[in-house]
Amino acid sequence: MQHQEFAPREELQDSIKCFWYNSRDFGDQVTDFEVQPDGYAEIIFHFGSGCSIAQNEGMLPLPSPFMMGLLNQPVVFYAKNRLEIIGIRCFPWTVFDLLGLPAGKGGVTIFEHPIAQLQPTLINCIEAGRIDEALAAVKQYFLTARSAVATSSMLFKAGVAMSKAKGTMPVSQVAAAAHATVRTLERNFKQSSGHTIKDVSGLMRFEQVRNQLWLYPDINLAGLAHQLGYTDQSHLSREFKRYSGTTPAAFARKAKQGKPPVGNNFVAFVQA
Repeated sequence: MQHQEFAPREELQDSIKCFWYNSRDFGDQVTDFEVQPDGYAEIIFHFGSGCSIAQNEGMLPLPSPFMMGLLNQPVVFYAKNRLEIIGIRCFPWTVFDLLGLPAGKGGVTIFEHPIAQLQPTLINCIEAGRIDEALAAVKQYFLTARSAVATSSMLFKAGVAMSKAKGTMPVSQVAAAAHATVRTLERNFKQSSGHTIKDVSGLMRFEQVRNQLWLYPDINLAGLAHQLGYTDQSHLSREFKRYSGTTPAAFARKAKQGKPPVGNNFVAFVQA
């Protein structure tokens, strides 16, 4: 597996966390892989034999691109042979404005948008092994899209505060950091992201636990709970199971058995 992440240019840093590229060879048989929740929305372009999700006792092939909004449970995808992905990891309070779409719910979403016109160009680049050119085309698209969007300083300040606190900051303090009332911030945040500040903060905090367990499976859970502002270890375990569908101990065992992540970043694709 190859996984690379690329920081956005300064003009995009208020909207996009990073661009990334991932390639995997699943072999001739259809294989499932799990994507864990985190605090971001992703726009996913994929190339190769394609990927699918289970739906109504069958398989639903996913177009390229599709959107993966905030998840409240892991999602299992299916693929075979070679699968290559270019992802745009967006802040959930900016992704819909960036695309000019009304805010929607989380989960895997199929959407129609002019961004799909990038697909033929990206396919040509990927098939020729020119990954840098494919990423450059995606980055340029979003630079152009971002220039046409008016920024909300309120949401930007709120997002910075939430990100720095890694989801541990109470809503009242987020509002103070954004120089807004709680009511005004909550209304604008929900309109832009489709989710509440509490929803996103909970996922941000879960993401920290998930990453720590993946990198350090033997970490002390009581200490981690205290570090991340959970009431106690039981509180951490309940919230972790809520989002992951499994216990911290079971996830840590999977981390020990699985391949190590590339670099210092958690690789979201965990083979089921």
